Amino acid sequence: MSVEEKIFLARVAEQAERFEDMVDFLGCVLDERGAEVTPDERNLLSVAFKNLISSKRTACRTIAAIEQNPKYSKFNDALAEYKQTIETGLQADCQRVIDMINSKVLSKETSGEAKAFFVKMVGDYYRYIAENAKGDNLESVKQNALKAYDDANNIQLAPCNPIKLGLALNFSVFHYEVMKNHAKACEIADKSLQEALDKIDELEEDDFRDAKSIIELLKENLTLWKEEDEENNIEDL
Repeated sequence: MSVEEKIFLARVAEQAERFEDMVDFLGCVLDERGAEVTPDERNLLSVAFKNLISSKRTACRTIAAIEQNPKYSKFNDALAEYKQTIETGLQADCQRVIDMINSKVLSKETSGEAKAFFVKMVGDYYRYIAENAKGDNLESVKQNALKAYDDANNIQLAPCNPIKLGLALNFSVFHYEVMKNHAKACEIADKSLQEALDKIDELEEDDFRDAKSIIELLKENLTLWKEEDEENNIEDL
């Protein structure tokens, strides 16, 4: 089967909501092309990987919320067991994505925008594991995510490059939600935002549109985080 046919079937699998199949087809594409996949194909990979894990991430958040309700306290043991089953599947899916990227892309010669995209993705999927990890495993995946994000951040890209902006967005969320370092999260987001705003008037229309959507998310997060920190400071007084 040709690469073109595999990409076509991946799109069919997306429409059919067969995301396991979508990942399988695109894994074969990565075997052939590695980091040489086109930007459109990179986006297709993002869709496949994200949908592979999205229902499990949502399920974990839903069960965690139910666990907080005293009305269901008598079911805590059953809930914990069920949640653990889902978390185990989520971790396996995330590790599958990380292993695919490392073996099929980053083990080969790659640089620039493509390398930043895939190294950032490794950071993202370690972050998703960290959302539910505990103990030594939590510390391990936190450090793996931090290293990947740092490595991606050290790759030189223009301030308004969507991958650069997306990295800043996700790296700042990682510091805020996983590392619990609110000051660092705001520092990363604010620095990226200011650098991008200084250059945004120089962009072509399509690039401007891509950058603007991520800039708005950075702004929203900064506003929310600063408001939350102010509220927390008031409560501490």
